[in-house]
Amino acid sequence: MAEREPNALPCAPDESRSATTEFMDLEVPDYAYMFGFLQADGHLSKETGQKGRVTVELSARDVGILHEFQRLTPYHSNISGRTRSTNFAASHTSAIWTLCALEARTKLNELGLPYGPKSRTITPPRVPFSQRDYLRGVIDADGSVGFTAKGFPFVSLTTASAAIGAYLCFYAGRIAGAERSLKRNARDGVFNILYTKEAAQKLGAHLYYPDCLSLDRKRTAAESLHTWTRPAGMRVAPDRRRWTPSEDRLLLALNNDAAAAEELGRTEKSCYVRLWRLRTGKTPLPASA
Repeated sequence: MAEREPNALPCAPDESRSATTEFMDLEVPDYAYMFGFLQADGHLSKETGQKGRVTVELSARDVGILHEFQRLTPYHSNISGRTRSTNFAASHTSAIWTLCALEARTKLNELGLPYGPKSRTITPPRVPFSQRDYLRGVIDADGSVGFTAKGFPFVSLTTASAAIGAYLCFYAGRIAGAERSLKRNARDGVFNILYTKEAAQKLGAHLYYPDCLSLDRKRTAAESLHTWTRPAGMRVAPDRRRWTPSEDRLLLALNNDAAAAEELGRTEKSCYVRLWRLRTGKTPLPASA
């Protein structure tokens, strides 16, 4: 049995985790957040025998969240610091949380934190979990919240995992009413998913609710998104209408922009572009086309 941490900070009676809560019960908001963060920005390593460790290294300014992870973990863990030069700064100070307990590592691995490289293979948990807290953990680790250079509110996520990207698109579509499609960028093969303006405001307010566990600076940024108001006269772009396989089949069968536009209730230009993409292989043909 792994050593229990006698100095783990207790939760107050009104907090989400009680003394009887099982470690990494993902229906508990704090644990769902922590697991999402670990999947995105943690590292689980295995050494000889039963040795190994979970580590998270962050800028020293974010050390507060590592203390929260230590509080939530009923096993011995420690937080250390180091200063080194990086590609971005001559002197960068970071904080590192380390957890070695085999029992804890086994639990995290079973829930979906792989050993070794994991950026493309992580997926949302396959057990019941608190969804918005999990996604907030992922975004705190690998996303951004704030205002664009033009002053528009935004929430974004950069991920190499198709499963995580698809889940965010599905979830944000329900919450903010904004559809996004997944496409890896050509430079480094990752997905850059971006929500702006009212969609970002809705998503930010939903994910970063009062007193939630999160990085202080990102929670502050999320709370400021509501200050933006759409300027008078700024056009609201309509939601993009996705093409369905049945529409693609009809478009191919008619092979006529004007006829397809009338039949499908779309513009001739959109039908022309879609037909060109289907004919040139830019878009896969629908089944049985």
